[in-house]
Amino acid sequence: MVPIVGAMISLRQLRHDARHIFDAGIEAADPAKAILRHVRLRGDVLDIGGCLYPLSNYRNLYVIGAGKGSAKMARAIEDLLGDSICGGIVIVKYGHSVPVSNVTIVEAGHPVPDESGASATENLLRLVQSTTSEDLVLCLVSGGGSALLSCATENLSLRDKQQTTRLLLNCGATIREINAIRKHMSKVKGGRLARLAYPSTLVSLILSDVVGDPIDTIASGPTAPDLSTFSDCHLIFDKYGLGNKIPGSVATMMEKGRRGEIEETPKPGNAVFDNVWNVVIGNNRLALLAAKVKAETLGYNVLLLSTFADGEAADLAIGHAAIAKQVYSLGNPIPRPSCILSGGEATVVVRGNGMGGRNQEFALAAAIEISGLEGVVALSGGTDGTDGPTDAAGGIVDGGTIQRGYENGLNAREYFSRNDSYRFLRVTDDLLRTGPTFTNVMDLRLFLVA
Repeated sequence: MVPIVGAMISLRQLRHDARHIFDAGIEAADPAKAILRHVRLRGDVLDIGGCLYPLSNYRNLYVIGAGKGSAKMARAIEDLLGDSICGGIVIVKYGHSVPVSNVTIVEAGHPVPDESGASATENLLRLVQSTTSEDLVLCLVSGGGSALLSCATENLSLRDKQQTTRLLLNCGATIREINAIRKHMSKVKGGRLARLAYPSTLVSLILSDVVGDPIDTIASGPTAPDLSTFSDCHLIFDKYGLGNKIPGSVATMMEKGRRGEIEETPKPGNAVFDNVWNVVIGNNRLALLAAKVKAETLGYNVLLLSTFADGEAADLAIGHAAIAKQVYSLGNPIPRPSCILSGGEATVVVRGNGMGGRNQEFALAAAIEISGLEGVVALSGGTDGTDGPTDAAGGIVDGGTIQRGYENGLNAREYFSRNDSYRFLRVTDDLLRTGPTFTNVMDLRLFLVA
């Protein structure tokens, strides 16, 4: 394809292209397509990632799972296996159900767990505990599973988990740190689901929403050996100064665990994993490569930075914008028109009482950095269609965003200082809205330079 000429690309076209590039990434991470790439039925034999499971060897086949993309995964499994499925339970975020026949879909709270999730998880646990060595259990895991698979250990209440989760989400803790705590407050996470399902054959199909695809961290690793410990949890609370803020019951439980008075999560080498097979069927890299192809098809020179870009959202925005400004001014490290891509998942330290999410925070910080530059657009969005407790997936901004805010009486830096990116971007008409995408492979960010 003949490259487009930068001077001929209107701002409207740039914003249009940015959205199409983002959408291409989401399409590539479709959970149903991911299932069909890795799961095939050949006569009576179920082929999962090259491992063969003759269905005649099993008395019952159950489907369980949790996550924002798990309902669509369940429907793909139903399309493949039909009435071979005896039943099952899959827990999804509110608004993320799809029609199924042989599996019960339950909607529940995310990112803070609620009663619906706790009740559904109890039912799921009763199901897996009833299985035997003659049963095959397919577990469908996707991002969001940590909050949706919610079953607190003894002596902890749902409110204890909710309060602790909110503290961790607001302090800037990484997903690995948050999930280490979640594992040790749960009956099901950190390999404990595998322990409850043993000795049945358990196969987890995993859509990754964590940098590097560590199966012990995705959805808090319900079917994976846990590498974290109670001592690690104690260090995490200390790191973020949460020791005096977490519920007393949580602090007491963690201390007992550190002293060895509470059983640890199952570790590598534990026999409960002998019949477990964990398969990652989709991730952020898949989405990013599809976005790259789309950008190239549209005529952009592409710089793919990383699928491991995490850290504070504002810092990431400043770093990405610096590269975009160099391309804008000097034409390197890639010539214009250019597309700079990255994936991963940022964090945000909540400093104020505003409204937004990590992608909107990135977008507002990027808008400040590129303010006044003509022919530059930045987009940051969650592939799940959700960013924080808002109806937006993120933001799409340009060199005129800050000026549009100013003309409406808004000071961008004031809004940024109180984490109020949503309200600023709503006024400037720069929110990225997709609705539920039924997938979740972290975030996708891009800068287009005409």
